[in-house]
Amino acid sequence: MEHAAAAPLWWLGTHGGAGESTLAELVPEWRAADHAWPLVVNSATAAPAVLVARSTVRGLRAAQLAATQWASGIVPHATVLGLVVIADTPGRTPRAIRDLIKVIGGGVPRVWHLPWVESWRLGEDVSLDTAPREVRQVVSDLRALLRAGADGTTN
Repeated sequence: MEHAAAAPLWWLGTHGGAGESTLAELVPEWRAADHAWPLVVNSATAAPAVLVARSTVRGLRAAQLAATQWASGIVPHATVLGLVVIADTPGRTPRAIRDLIKVIGGGVPRVWHLPWVESWRLGEDVSLDTAPREVRQVVSDLRALLRAGADGTTN
């Protein structure tokens, strides 16, 4: 997919319902990639992207496929900063899912875990100000990474 303009960060939902459009509401200039690798027209730098998946086997397998595509070098126009795993239900994540996240996490620079947010499910406004602490921490981490540059070096 080609995007007409660059974005400081792309949320790449690895499957339908991953949560990329919800996360894109948190910081207006960060955009949802519509389940496709961002290809920024006329840009010499790779587009920073964060993979997004729900904490289900199906969602995590989709994230694993995306991480494999990126690691293989077939998407040189994107730089994966990490994977955000969003809880698919309230409560403790089953061991099998936690183990799968660890496996997939070995193929990406970092993994963040976000909790179930009932208010978002009920259609309430998505706002960084009212988001759970874990969500605010991910945004803070990503802002720091973007300031430093995708490779972690200071610009």
